[in-house]
Formats: sequence, structure tokens, C-alpha cells
Amino acid sequence: MIHSRRRFLSALATTGLGGLAGCLGGSSDNGTENPSNVSETLPEDFQIDLGVPCTETGGSIDLSGGTRPKEIEGARGSPETTYEAGEIPLRETQLYLGHDLKTLVENHLSGGVAHDGIPSIDQPKFVAGGDVTMPPCERVFGVAIDGDVRAYPQRILVGHEVVNDVVGGEPVAITYCPLTGTAQGFYRGGVTFGVSGQLVNSNLIMWDREFDVRWPQLAATAIEVGGERPTSRGERFVGRSLAEFRVIWTTWDRWSRKHPDTLVLSEDTGFARNYNRDPYGSYTPVSGHYALETNRRPKLPLVTAPEGQEKRVVIGARTSEGAIAFDKWSLLKESVLNGSIGSTPIVAVADKELATGYVYSNPTDAEVRGTDEGYAVDGVSGPPEKLPLDEILGFEAMWFAWHGYYPDTNRVGL
Repeated sequence: MIHSRRRFLSALATTGLGGLAGCLGGSSDNGTENPSNVSETLPEDFQIDLGVPCTETGGSIDLSGGTRPKEIEGARGSPETTYEAGEIPLRETQLYLGHDLKTLVENHLSGGVAHDGIPSIDQPKFVAGGDVTMPPCERVFGVAIDGDVRAYPQRILVGHEVVNDVVGGEPVAITYCPLTGTAQGFYRGGVTFGVSGQLVNSNLIMWDREFDVRWPQLAATAIEVGGERPTSRGERFVGRSLAEFRVIWTTWDRWSRKHPDTLVLSEDTGFARNYNRDPYGSYTPVSGHYALETNRRPKLPLVTAPEGQEKRVVIGARTSEGAIAFDKWSLLKESVLNGSIGSTPIVAVADKELATGYVYSNPTDAEVRGTDEGYAVDGVSGPPEKLPLDEILGFEAMWFAWHGYYPDTNRVGL
């Protein structure tokens, strides 16, 4: 196909904002309310979490220096779980896919770069959060595993998309796709992940460097084995889903206040990059989160495309039975939203501290309501991230990307 991420970025560089309509698809807002106009619908401190630009973050930020986490006191940066070479932690049951594997394979396309043309960070270094000066609204991806807390600035990951790290003693991959607004975490066991150079539904397709299995990020499920490794050993992974953990897309102010002892990824990545330059311009800028006010998406084909509001932010979750999408704007406004996957009731609760949300299975349809301490489930209280229900991993995504993978998703607030 002639579409590619390289052409998309080249168009941004050569046309500037005035020419964006020529390389990005415009859209109309078909909803009853417009989440782009969040300044009129939510308190001011939520506006930057839903796409309103942050005017403080356009300048230069110094994140130089840093140390490998295994050398930092309190960081568990050495593997504590033994994995065989090539072992990949997997879910026991495959996650639901809205399409069969063949359809996803037939619809993937070149992103304009070869394997590792966008280089992953494989030797990450970190600095103490207390030594970092960043604007409060700077975007970061937060991770906390067994007391080990890290922040990965968006301005660094936009140029790499994958960080192979060890957090809480676990080998992990922190991943970010700028085109779909998805920040996700995977346990990687005895392999490292990289950027394959392929896309499906505009979304990053990762590859593991041991078997060259192709793993679409948003689906977290292997769709095929590529041709970069002379082996068929990877076939056993096709149709299997990766074990995941939560990555929080939030602001530096929110994350550092909740986790003052956080480490921050250094720009000493081993690559010559200008991390104060945003290659995606107004599409997903560091100054505008999902840049809802532009309401544009790249002209890359989708397996299924929604009508309008393509870049509306949803918190999506999927199980082996199906998928559900909660409108983030509605969730922050209402605090509690209810839906279902198949016959199973599902509840989402807002985390006002980090401006995100958590999704739970609620099979008994227990009453969930807000309290001063967080939320109460049939009278038992807890913070939004630790309710006495079975959590279903959720994460933020642009609506067009979620719909591209899960066209029959249950919609709540959309």
C-alpha cells in the first residue's frame, strides 16, 4: 500500500499546521456532546488530560544523565524471575479479537520503516524524580510494579515506542504508539521487543527479536511470524496473548505528587535524538495529549472505521469474551459508569488523582458508589485502583483505533 507513517511525518514537516488538512483526515462530531470542548464541561484541572494544549511545555527540557536502574538504591532493576531464553509470558486464555487473525494480517501495512527503523531503548537510564524539573502538565507514562515506580516521558518514547526494561525485578516492555494514543505494558520474559515497521489500524506492530512473531500492540495477540528469522519456532505463539500490566498516561504533576520517589527515564538513551522536537506535530503533541482540538487522524486504512469523533479518548478493556469502551470524558464527569461484556456486568471508576480510570468485572452487579476514601462496593471501601472486585486491565486509546480492532465493542458514554 502507498500509505505510510513516513509519508505522514514528512507531510507534517513540509506543510506545517496550515497544510495538515491535506495529510490528515478531517472529521465531524456526531455525538450529542463534544468532548473536544472540555473547557466548558469539566473542571480546569482535567482539561489537559483530555486534549487541551498545555502552553507551559513547549520549551526545552533537560533530562540528560542518568543511571542504570540496577545501580539505583530502591530500584529493582535486575531480573528476579528466571526465564528461559525465548520464554514469553502469556495469558492462559486468548484475548478477544474483533477480527480473525487472517483479516488483521491482510490489513497490516508498512509504516515506512524497516525492523527497528524506529529503535527501541534497550539500556534505559533513570534520574530521581526529585532532581527533575518539568512543567506540571508534561505528559508521562507511569508504571508501578511491586513498589518500583518509574515515569517514562512521552517526549522520549515518541521517538522509540518501546523500552525494554526491568521493573520490580520483572523484565518488561513499556510501549507507546503515537498514532493511536496507546501506552501499554507487557511482561517480556526472556526476549526483547522492537518496532517491526508494520501497522494495523494505524497501531504499532511489535516484533520479538527471538522468533520475529508479530504482536499488534493494542490487541496484545500474535497474528503471524515474519520473515526475519530462519525458524518456524514462533508458530506456537500465533493466536496467543501477552501477559500485561497497567501503564498510566498522566501528567508529571499528577504522577510526581502521588509517587514522589519515582524514577524518570533519562534522555541518555544511546541515540542521537532531539527530545525537545515532536515529530508528530499537532497530531499527538507533548503540549496536547491526544490533540482533540485538531480532531484529525492520519489517512491510514482501518479494518473498520467509526463515524466521527475519531480521536475521542476511551478507556478500553477486553477479556476472552469481548470488549468494552468507556468514554473517558464521561467517566471523569460521572465517576462511575456501568456496562457489560456479554452477560457479565462491568463497572468503571474514575481516578481523579491521576485523571484516568479502572475497569472491573462486577458479576454480582454490586452497587459501586463514590466515597471520601475512594469508592465503596456494597459498603466495602477502597481506592479506585484497589476495589474488592476482579480488575480487567484497561488503558486509554483513541476511539478510531479501538473501534478498528473491536467494531462490536460495547460502548458506554459514547
